[in-house]
Amino acid sequence: MENKNQNIEILIDICHRLYANRFVTATDGNVSVRLDNGNILCTRSGVNKGVVTAEDLIEVGLSSKLTTHHSQPITHKPSTEIGMHLYIYSQRPDVNAVVHAHPPYATGFATVRQPLNECLFPEVIVGLGAIPLAEYATPSTEEVASSLAPFVKVADAILLANHGVVTYGKDLWDAYFKMEKVEHAAHITFIARMLGGEKPLTQEDVEKLKAISNQSYGKDFSKKIVCETSCSSEEKSVTSPSDEEIRELVKKMLTA
Repeated sequence: MENKNQNIEILIDICHRLYANRFVTATDGNVSVRLDNGNILCTRSGVNKGVVTAEDLIEVGLSSKLTTHHSQPITHKPSTEIGMHLYIYSQRPDVNAVVHAHPPYATGFATVRQPLNECLFPEVIVGLGAIPLAEYATPSTEEVASSLAPFVKVADAILLANHGVVTYGKDLWDAYFKMEKVEHAAHITFIARMLGGEKPLTQEDVEKLKAISNQSYGKDFSKKIVCETSCSSEEKSVTSPSDEEIRELVKKMLTA
C-alpha cells in the first residue's frame, strides 16, 4: 500500500476525475483507501468530489469510529456509505481501495435492473468477468451489505440496483480504472443495442481468450463470475427496426 501522503494525493485526484468525467454530480459518490495502520481513509459526507481537498478526508477504524479529524469541524462525518466500504474490506483482505459512483450508462443498466453479464468485450472478460447486479438496498443501511454478499468475493465490480456502481481493487488506481471500464462497457452495450443488438462471444471464443490470458498476461479469470456466451457459434438473430418505423416513432415523440 502507498504511504498516507501518497494515498491522500491519489484519492483527491480520483475524486476530481470522477466529477470531471460526470460519474458523479452534486455531493454524490465516495472513495476510500486502506492505510498501513489498518484504518480507512475516506471522503467526508456532503462534499462535491470536484472540489475535494485533504481537509475533506476522514480516517476511521474498521468499526467506523472516527479516528482523525484533520482540521475540519467536528460536524464533518465520514461518507454515509462507509458501511458498504467497510463490509467490502472485511470480506476481501486483498482489497485496499473502494470507489462508489453513479456513472450514467452503468447506472442506467442498474436502474432497469440488467447486469452486464454477457461475454462481449475481451478486456472486460479478462479484467472483471461478468458484472453482476445486486438487489436494491436502501442506501446507507445494513441492507447494502446483504445485497453485496452473493457477489463480493467473486466480483470486483457490482451494479447496485437503482443506485449506481461500486468497484474495488488492490489500490486506488485499480479500483478507479475498474469504474471507468464498467462505464465504458455499459456505454458500448447501449450503443450496440441501438444498432440492432449485441452479439456475445461463443464459449469457444472465451476458451481461446482464457488460454491467451494465462499465457500472455498471467491472468486467470476462472474464479470470477462467468459471463454468458451465445448459445452457439451462430450469431443471435436480432430484428432491427426499419427506417419507416424509426420515422414514425420520432413523429410520435415530437407530437406527444
